[in-house]
Amino acid sequence: MTFPVHVRVGTFVLHPHPVFEVLAWAVGFAFYFHARRRSGDVLSAEHRLWVVVAAVLGGLAGSRLLYLVESLGALTGPATDPDVLFGGKSIVGGLVGGVMAVEIAKKRLGVTVATGDLLVLPLAIGMAIGRVGCFLTGLADRTYGLATTLPWGVDFGDGAARHPTQLYEAVALLLCAAVLGARGHRFTTEGDRFKAFIVAYLFFRLWLDFLKPGEPVGGLTLIQWTCVAMLAYYAPQVPRLAAGARHE
Repeated sequence: MTFPVHVRVGTFVLHPHPVFEVLAWAVGFAFYFHARRRSGDVLSAEHRLWVVVAAVLGGLAGSRLLYLVESLGALTGPATDPDVLFGGKSIVGGLVGGVMAVEIAKKRLGVTVATGDLLVLPLAIGMAIGRVGCFLTGLADRTYGLATTLPWGVDFGDGAARHPTQLYEAVALLLCAAVLGARGHRFTTEGDRFKAFIVAYLFFRLWLDFLKPGEPVGGLTLIQWTCVAMLAYYAPQVPRLAAGARHE
């Protein structure tokens, strides 16, 4: 396999990253609207629109900002290079930016109810699809793992068999979607399903990034320190979330 693995649609040859990113957004929104129709909506149409806009814009801003800070000096290609245009995002930064933007928007709107539970499946499935695009992009995406002797190591083009950490993450996200989306979980507080997803993902990323090359400061990379900070924020709620995640 030669990376990047381009997507062929008729006579068009498309870069995998934007293709899978668009697909991730499309599938994510489809799952969101389906979940919203099934469960109803506690917000007015106007408030829901502002919350969704805040989540999208905050997520995009946070994902780009954390990636750029983490990757200072790494982006050497021209501004028109697809790898520079589309490859520079951090999921952790996107989650943090989205959560912060939504909380600010809700405060401005006077919304006091939790709004995140409907986003669990759309986020988990959309992020998994996006990680497949990261895998197919190869070295330029900078989401690959360290060299490994394991039989499933992948040579992304530099002659070293590496952990396919993008696929590890995609599988973990789908498992998380299956567990948290299953019936029988007794989350007693609205919004706890979303918090459980965020905490589970941050724990996973904190571990996974030890399998990735990086420039640690104090033993951790910037993304890992961001995970630690967010986990510390959610720490008082973890016992309740763990109890709610048990299947009856």
